[in-house]
Amino acid sequence: KKAKSKFSATRRLLLKSKLLKKAESLLVKEKEQKEVERENTLRERAPPLNLSGLSVQELQELCRDLHHKIDIVDEARYDLNIKVTRNEAEILSLTQKIYELKGKMKRPNLRRVKKSADAMLGSFTDTRVMKADFKANLKTVKKEEEKKEEVTDWRKNVEAMSGMEGRKKLFDAGQ
Repeated sequence: KKAKSKFSATRRLLLKSKLLKKAESLLVKEKEQKEVERENTLRERAPPLNLSGLSVQELQELCRDLHHKIDIVDEARYDLNIKVTRNEAEILSLTQKIYELKGKMKRPNLRRVKKSADAMLGSFTDTRVMKADFKANLKTVKKEEEKKEEVTDWRKNVEAMSGMEGRKKLFDAGQ
């Protein structure tokens, strides 16, 4: 039996709606805080450039310096991506080992399949052998030979069919 809840349905609905509103406001605050942090780190790492009053040589030197910084950042990003992928693979392998040690292997969902006994036996044997046996297992159908009417003297047949008895025989044969 289910235990009776302490709160009524309306009370639960009210609490649920208040929790959702609170969570939504917390998410908005968190998003704003992340945006402010992002802007601050960008200001620290990439200060605004003063390009006024610089000669061509100084501008070229500034460009070389910026390219050098970009290369360093790209190398660091690439190294971090490789570390992350290695760590994820290691985590997956370790969780798999944990499941194996606990004996709680995840079993895939099996689908129910209806098979006859012959089909089940056939799945164990080689398919090439089954193809060869297929023709041997077919039933042979014998064609019935068309019944040939015996050739008799037509005069006897005409005499037998003449009169009322002959017509009665034809009527009986038709039914």
